[in-house]
Amino acid sequence: MADFAVEAEAGELGFDAGRLARIDRYFRSYVDDGRLPGWLISVSRAGRIVHLSTYGHRDVSSGRPVETDTLWRWYSMTKPVTSVAAMMLFEEGVLQLTDPVEKFIPSFADLRVFTAGSDLKQETVPVTEPMTVWHLLTHTSGLTYGFHRAHPVDAILRARGFEWGQPDGYTLADACDAWSRIPLLFQPGAEWNYSLSTDVLGRVVEVASGQSLDAFFRTRIFEPLGMDDTGFHVSGDGADRLATLYVRGPDGALAPTGAPAGSLVRPPRYLSGGGGLIGPAADYHRLTQMLLGRGASGGARLLGSRTVDHMTRNQLPGGVDLARFGRRLFSETVFDGTGFGLGFSVVTDPVALRNIASAGEYGWGGAASTAFWVDPAEDITVSFFTQLLPSSTYPIRAHLRTLVQQALVD
Repeated sequence: MADFAVEAEAGELGFDAGRLARIDRYFRSYVDDGRLPGWLISVSRAGRIVHLSTYGHRDVSSGRPVETDTLWRWYSMTKPVTSVAAMMLFEEGVLQLTDPVEKFIPSFADLRVFTAGSDLKQETVPVTEPMTVWHLLTHTSGLTYGFHRAHPVDAILRARGFEWGQPDGYTLADACDAWSRIPLLFQPGAEWNYSLSTDVLGRVVEVASGQSLDAFFRTRIFEPLGMDDTGFHVSGDGADRLATLYVRGPDGALAPTGAPAGSLVRPPRYLSGGGGLIGPAADYHRLTQMLLGRGASGGARLLGSRTVDHMTRNQLPGGVDLARFGRRLFSETVFDGTGFGLGFSVVTDPVALRNIASAGEYGWGGAASTAFWVDPAEDITVSFFTQLLPSSTYPIRAHLRTLVQQALVD
């Protein structure tokens, strides 16, 4: 990771060095008082890294520090990668946003929608319009997550082995066929709900491209961008570099989840386009630079500039925000002043957001408290990596946004 380092002085890029230092000073307290095991923060402007810092441990018990080549579970920060893959196929004419999902996954032909009852006895009706690729990209499909625990359909998913994962032995194709037999929360397009949509989108990518999701990612995205250390499992010395995953124990102290790192050294049977990637911060930085570059970075062009512009516009009907159109459940973003594009949350109204931000800023986060955003108006990208479940434990993202924005003085 020799190329992952600070590339410019703060003043060159419109930042105040003393104010940038506030970021580290603030987040060190999260480690010093035991709220986080450790973290990595990067800030870039105009394609040059102006701030890069690490603090704390990737594994507390052994004392191994966070380093720039530490590997992190990206969880839902995988979703933008899958969305990029789908839009690459869109540009090639292989799929259209209006294509029914059943075109690629036949079991999605006879979907039904929950209207009343319980998880044990449901009343349902047929969908009034097919679920489309656009519905998957925008999380307006009617799908859900079992871990929401807010609706009988969530309970059906959990009863069938889908909460934070899937039943042993399932492939992505197996899971999609199983989900197609479970009622939707609402008619496609009627609401926004954070869901398994991007996992289904990953299966669409596989069928449309004729490649497994890991092969498509590697050959079409990772290799062109130089994301050489990212994948659905770790190899080589990856197990030693992988950060331990933590939760807060009953006493409030950090506790390892017990998730065996050894299970991540083998290629998984189930390839999750919604949350399965593992990689270093440097690789995610390369992805954000491609997005900031409107589809191109380092001599590689993955998407046309207008495609990225379209992906990062609010797609919710009437231009409303998630507070008006979304179900206020667990998500990787706030709802007020935030819309949703094709794979990203999009700031629509910084005043309603109640924070300093630019209209048009877009990004997402992961379940282990990671986050990134791209601010085209300020030419900025920011990423934050740690490993604490769940992401809603602390208001890390809101505080980081404030700390980055207050350091701008140009």
